[in-house]
Amino acid sequence: AIALAVCGQWKYHKALSLLAFQSFGVVYGDLSTSPLYVFKSALSGLDKYSDEATVFGLLSLIFWTLTLIPLLKYVIIVLGADDNGEGGTFALYSLLCRHAKMSLLPNQQAADEELSTYYQPGVDRTAMSSPFKRFLEKHKKLRTCLLLFVLFGACMVIGDGVLTPTISVLAALSGLQDRGTGGLGNGWVVLIACVVLVGLFALQHRGTHRVAFVFAPIVVLWLLSIGVIGLYNIIHWNPRVCLALSPHYIVKFFKITGRDGWISLGGVLLAVTGTEAMFADLGHFTAASIRLAFVGVIYPCLVLQYMGQAAFLSKNMSDVHDSFYLSIPRTVFWPMFVLASLAAIVGSQSIISATFSIVKQCLSLGCFPRVKVVHTSRWIYGQIYIPEINWILMVLCLAVTVGFRDINIIGNAYGLACITVMFVTTWLMALVIIFVWKKNILLALSFLVFFGSIEGAYLSASFIKVPQGGWTPIALAFVFMFIMYVWHYGTRRKYLFDLQNKVSMKWILTLGPSLGIVRVPGIGLIYTELVTGVPAIFSHFVTNLPAFHQILVFVCVKSVPVPYVPVDERYLIGRIGPRQYRMYRCIVRYGYKDVQKDDENFENHLVMSIAKFIQMEAEEAASSGSYESSNEGRMAVIHTTDATGTGLIMRDSNEGTSLTRSSKSETLQSLQSIYEQESGGLSRRRVRFQVAEEEQINPQVRDELSDLLEAKEAGVAYIIGHSYVKARKNSNFLKSFAIDYAYSFLRKNCRGPSVTLHIPHISLIEVGMIYYV
Repeated sequence: AIALAVCGQWKYHKALSLLAFQSFGVVYGDLSTSPLYVFKSALSGLDKYSDEATVFGLLSLIFWTLTLIPLLKYVIIVLGADDNGEGGTFALYSLLCRHAKMSLLPNQQAADEELSTYYQPGVDRTAMSSPFKRFLEKHKKLRTCLLLFVLFGACMVIGDGVLTPTISVLAALSGLQDRGTGGLGNGWVVLIACVVLVGLFALQHRGTHRVAFVFAPIVVLWLLSIGVIGLYNIIHWNPRVCLALSPHYIVKFFKITGRDGWISLGGVLLAVTGTEAMFADLGHFTAASIRLAFVGVIYPCLVLQYMGQAAFLSKNMSDVHDSFYLSIPRTVFWPMFVLASLAAIVGSQSIISATFSIVKQCLSLGCFPRVKVVHTSRWIYGQIYIPEINWILMVLCLAVTVGFRDINIIGNAYGLACITVMFVTTWLMALVIIFVWKKNILLALSFLVFFGSIEGAYLSASFIKVPQGGWTPIALAFVFMFIMYVWHYGTRRKYLFDLQNKVSMKWILTLGPSLGIVRVPGIGLIYTELVTGVPAIFSHFVTNLPAFHQILVFVCVKSVPVPYVPVDERYLIGRIGPRQYRMYRCIVRYGYKDVQKDDENFENHLVMSIAKFIQMEAEEAASSGSYESSNEGRMAVIHTTDATGTGLIMRDSNEGTSLTRSSKSETLQSLQSIYEQESGGLSRRRVRFQVAEEEQINPQVRDELSDLLEAKEAGVAYIIGHSYVKARKNSNFLKSFAIDYAYSFLRKNCRGPSVTLHIPHISLIEVGMIYYV
């Protein structure tokens, strides 16, 4: 037993060490390159205070900032607030939405709370009731403000995605200006930086997993190198620099510099840029591995490097314009230059990937126009690439690089973006402490006041520099905020129109089992955003074309405020109307980190799920003694991983066809064959179903299953609304502008819903409707 325990512990520590090693290349690329520009930015406005006390004061500020924010706040506290292993501002927001009614997603159901990922293991599910919670849940405007607050933080992360590659690459290449034959001019450095940035964004479509194995060694070698060089500079230039770790020097610094010292906090802040990545990238690793990497390597190496630079500057104040490269011994300059350039690229890669994840999460919340999301790794779940965002980021990076050309100005913008994200996290964490951890409100206030005051001081110093470049992330944030809010507002108004104009069940029942129309063979999948009721596009369709399919399935694909939805819990199946109507509802649920891939077996999963639901419903009806009783509106979670309990037998077909035929007409079949050839031979699994020959199956159940299989063999058609959204005539100017121009422009220039839902064009039917919202 002891030997097994020792073996288990060894395997655990080995896995933990491996994860910690891998985290260097993904999480810490940005944080580890900060020494390239921190002292240069912090001392840019302190020319009048060129003495040892000023440098020691800045070093003390940097040391205690590294200790309080990354180490104390993030490593010790915030990493414990994960959402089923996921981190970031959206993880905190989704936790709040699940433990308090703060969500603005309109199509949530009570059944969503039964998901295994909805509550964390060991968390008390009893609802906490307090006046503060009731106050927040009661006022919709407060919940809207919370969402806008989270989106503002997300927009600042996108701003990081623009500024991090720019400042990292420029700072790394700045070494070319001071070494070599006379050094290169600033224009040449900017040109080379633009070439590197274009190459960096051009390679994004390959995915980080293809080069991830070289990322971690680069960052580890970089950190160890700057740590050793820092230790060398401490011994060589000024061992007294160790005294600067005392907070006494911070007080002395502000007494000497006054307001100028306060403004310099914007440069000191750059020492902790990239800290948010520790929490945002938590889903790829574990909290223990990230803590081990930070405490064991990151923190000591950075502290040694900053102490070494301070020791060098205390004796060479004239070299402040490029203190990092000038403090490196000449014999190792070029290896360090190459390492710095590679580390800058790694740090840029990490924040670009994080930006893709943020946009994907906004998309899941209904707060961003539909864009193409590509899953880049077959093995590493969650690594994605968004082409539109990639090229937008590249253009913005080039514009900032060419427009500013100065690391100090870019640093002003970069610091403001980073501290804003940290400030948003602090406020959300205070709410998580109250509603999720269910701690005393005084504890939450203590957390908010302590860290909020520290970050507030840095935020105020950053805002002073708004005219000197700090306006850039604010402008970017407002542009993205406008896009997000307009899309969210238009989507909500469209959903409410659908909700108010859905078809009443009374009207459907008056039509009879045939629905008053011709029921043609096949399955009709009607896509809708409604989780209850029948959408208006159904009545609009049948009144213009009085024929519909033998089997009707209303499909709703929706997002749930959890990171992932297990495959076995993804499908919710229910019935609409009496059994003889052959109308069903299917709700497909995804989490905000799930990637909705083209599931080639979707039609087969759907048929199996409906068959299993029919069997389950029949068994319950038999136990109640009446098969005719139908549980209208009841939804059941149907597992799609196996066919047991469906009454069906599934067999692979050897016909060699690639798509399910929509018609037995030879003309249409030949058209479909042409379509398959033009689409690159996209192969779909051809499956035949048979009703199991078992005597215990109820004859009515057998008839319903037979109808389902006949319809499946006849073909599947996808019906989706092609809507035009317009503001009502009595709407005010702001609403008319938002709906008729802004929202309409975004809808026309984003991906169509049929493309996003991976609907085959050969089987697509679009129903045009005008929404007056």
